[in-house]
Amino acid sequence: MSEDIEKKNNKLVHTLFFVAVAMFGFGYALVPLYDVFCDITGINGKVEAVAAKETSYKVDLTREVTVEFITSLNKSAPMEFSVERNTIKVHPGQYYTIQFYAKNKTDKEMVAQAIPSVSPGLAADYFRKTECFCFTEQRFKPHEGRTMPVRFVVDPALPTDYRIITLAYTFFDKTDKKQ
Repeated sequence: MSEDIEKKNNKLVHTLFFVAVAMFGFGYALVPLYDVFCDITGINGKVEAVAAKETSYKVDLTREVTVEFITSLNKSAPMEFSVERNTIKVHPGQYYTIQFYAKNKTDKEMVAQAIPSVSPGLAADYFRKTECFCFTEQRFKPHEGRTMPVRFVVDPALPTDYRIITLAYTFFDKTDKKQ
C-alpha cells in the first residue's frame, strides 16, 4: 500500500513541476505574444523612435484630420509636463510643429525619457515625426524647464475612415536606472 502512495506522490510532484515550468514559459512568452496581438488588432500603436526624413507629400487640402495630444507622467517622474494645444486640425501631407513643455521639479539633476503611443494603432504607420524630444533621453538641471518641439506630418495615404489620431506621451524618470 505504501508503495502505491509513493508512486502517486512522485506522479504528483512531476505534474506540479511540469505545471510550474509551463507557467514560467507562458509568462516569459507574454511580451512577444502581446506585441503580436497589438500588431494584429492595431491596439497600442507604437511610433518609431527614430526621425523620419522630411519628404514632400502632396497636401490634401480637402481633408482634415484632428490630432489630439495627451501628456502624462509616470508616478515616479517628479516633473511638470504639458502641451501648448490639446488638439490641432491638420491636412494630410502638410508638416506641423507643436510645442511641449517639461520641467524638473526636484533639487537634483534628472534624466527623463518620453515614450510615445499613437491611437488608433493602425494610424501609427501614417504618423511621421521628423523631430521629437522622445527620440533621446532628456537631461534636466534642478528646477529647469524647457520647451520641446515635435514636428510631424500625417501621410496622405492614411485611410479616409481615420478622422482622429491621438498622440500620447508618458515621461519616465530614468535618473537612477541602469542602462
